[in-house]
Amino acid sequence: MPPRRYDLIAIDLDGTLLNSSSQVTQANALAIRTAREAGAKVIVCTGRGLVECRQYLDAIGQTDPVVVAGGSIIACPVTSRVLHRFKLDQRLVTHAVQRIHSYGYPALVLKDPVEAGYDYLVVTGEADHPLDPVTRWWFQSMNVQVRFARELSDDAHPEHTVRLGACGMSGQMAQVERDLIEAFKDELHLYHFPAVVAPEHASKAGDGQVLHVLEVFDRNANKWAAIEVLARQLGIDRTRIAAIGDQINDVAMLRGAALGIAMGNAVPAAISASTRQTKTNDDDGVAHAIGMMLNGEW
Repeated sequence: MPPRRYDLIAIDLDGTLLNSSSQVTQANALAIRTAREAGAKVIVCTGRGLVECRQYLDAIGQTDPVVVAGGSIIACPVTSRVLHRFKLDQRLVTHAVQRIHSYGYPALVLKDPVEAGYDYLVVTGEADHPLDPVTRWWFQSMNVQVRFARELSDDAHPEHTVRLGACGMSGQMAQVERDLIEAFKDELHLYHFPAVVAPEHASKAGDGQVLHVLEVFDRNANKWAAIEVLARQLGIDRTRIAAIGDQINDVAMLRGAALGIAMGNAVPAAISASTRQTKTNDDDGVAHAIGMMLNGEW
């Protein structure tokens, strides 16, 4: 086997490690094990919270730290302890929640679950905006711990907020994003993208729009920023880091890594940010990419 070129391999979950049936295939699991045996650190980097990806971390025997909540938290998958977090300024949260409410959506306030004791605070506003069916289904199926409040002032743990979100049809989420960008300029980091795991009957509208998730972070928080924190702790240089992803929230790590690999099913922005492109997530694209790295071709 050729000398190892990459000491850290960062891998997204949905649309990347997971196929369209939300499964880790045997080929992908074997490739990860082979990479570890070759001496590489494999780091899962996902938009999901830790509890929302637990079954997949167990499926690949993950013991190294993981980047969750879109880069706002680095956690230990064994102890669930938060090792690092990028918290959101409460002043910005207050104004952003008001704007989300003005569009008729509840605000999904993600917490450091170890410190707060739960995962999400759903702030419904004075109008008591209802939680959409897909988010409700997601919380139940993923065993997410949720608290509800009418007003943000009822938040008992404002210091533990790491992400703010909303869920709705793509057109309106795009408008909310534009509104927040106009209001806060570069004080926040945000994007919206399709909810990749959702009941088919509830994820699309009659006009062709699809359900989108809007996520708002501290301006310094993204997957690559979290990877940099881990790499420094591990003494790994950027030139020894590879990343694999498919979505808009993977762009920073695909661009930042020495080797950025876009999935065959990746969005154009992810492809543009990458240096290589592998097969799709339904064709074991992660296994293919790891194989190309380990044999020295990439």
